[in-house]
Amino acid sequence: MTVVKTLLFFLFLTITTTTCSSLASHFEQLNVEEEMTATKLKNLPKETEDLEEEQGNWKVQILHRDKISTAPAKDHTTRFNQRMKRDVKRVSSIVNSNSHAYTEAAEEASFGSDVVSGTEEGSGEYFVRIGIGSPATYQYMVIDSGSDIVWVQCQPCDHCYNQSDPIFNPALSASFTGVSCSSSVCDQLDDAGCHQGRCRYEVAYGDGSYTRGTLALETITLGRTLIRNTAIGCGTWNQGMFVGAAGLLGLGAGPMSFVGQLGGQTGGAFAYCLLSRGSASSGSLQFGRQALPLGAAWVPLISNPFFPSFYYVGLSGLGVGGSRLNISEDVFRVTDLGDGGAVMDTGTAVTRLPTLAYHAFRDAFLAQTTNLPRAPGLSIFDTCYDLNGFVTVRVPTVSFYFSGGQILTLPARNFLIPADDAGTFCFAFAASPLGLSIIGNIQQEGIQISIDGDNGFVGFGPNVC
Repeated sequence: MTVVKTLLFFLFLTITTTTCSSLASHFEQLNVEEEMTATKLKNLPKETEDLEEEQGNWKVQILHRDKISTAPAKDHTTRFNQRMKRDVKRVSSIVNSNSHAYTEAAEEASFGSDVVSGTEEGSGEYFVRIGIGSPATYQYMVIDSGSDIVWVQCQPCDHCYNQSDPIFNPALSASFTGVSCSSSVCDQLDDAGCHQGRCRYEVAYGDGSYTRGTLALETITLGRTLIRNTAIGCGTWNQGMFVGAAGLLGLGAGPMSFVGQLGGQTGGAFAYCLLSRGSASSGSLQFGRQALPLGAAWVPLISNPFFPSFYYVGLSGLGVGGSRLNISEDVFRVTDLGDGGAVMDTGTAVTRLPTLAYHAFRDAFLAQTTNLPRAPGLSIFDTCYDLNGFVTVRVPTVSFYFSGGQILTLPARNFLIPADDAGTFCFAFAASPLGLSIIGNIQQEGIQISIDGDNGFVGFGPNVC
């Protein structure tokens, strides 16, 4: 059975909890041989300016970092370990920035940054190529659903990291306009600075990397669409290594993100597909209500006024083998202080769950996989299997339960993943400190994800990528 057929068969979402009629429906097949083949890098053209012409209005391609890296590691083991190290940093940053106690301490020690993002130095996983300025110069940009600013490295650079494209020169753009300190746009920043009448921005990241510079209005080219007067940070002092990317396209829920600035033009709506691992194709990112598919299963977004940049979803429970686990919904709720809850994040790879929930989830999965040979834990994973020599294996289904009754049952390849080149597969979940749940991109791969910010919903499916 092909991956696409597997996804179509096992990606089901229902409005009410369903009862399966047979034991077989609680299990699915993981194609071990196919998953190991998918760990091999496949070529994709790096020069993609012409590919923008193939996209429709408000739509661009999404590329994984391995597709644009100048020298990705050849072996899967090295790439996997690097990815997990980035992931640990990413999660640490998100957990810290979403901790009420941490935030109060950070405010006392603040050096004037207006935004704290979850993105770590070098941790960008997915990229788009967009045009900046007039005429447009195309740049790779990290996409981050947990960040509320758009910024790009700018000449003249006081300090810039290496990027794959020439650094943007605002002097060559007819549409570049600096933002004055008295502008209402400058007022959108929590703690804006002012230098020689120009609005200054500064964004600090979880590992101490940052970008500093001048806020400006500029034209962004997205597919065949021009978005004029977009507020962007023109960074002349930047510390970080974003795999050669020129900057970051913030897709968070706040007013200064790219989504927030589009506002009425797109109705606060966008959709994305993170293509499954091992594909030589690309994913997609599309803005506007036309991107919202008919037939999606809609899950409510949860408001968290303490951390408005993140997309919180109403996760209420977990299931293994067709049975919902006995875990209190309170484990996944946002507290009165804004702690906890469940965040959808494109930058985190592995889904994190509160320790109590993770242990129950893991133990239920272990209880139904006693027929599979175990392997020692690897990296952040404590539940691994030695599947060397297997062609396929049968594994129990894994499901997310959401408030309102919707259920998302994941394809097997989205929760049992190859961790090395020797046939070790690991259960792709981990415990989260401080009770915050994060639904990561491994679990999102191959599934159409839609955000309807205006109406407060996130949609899953109905199509696969």
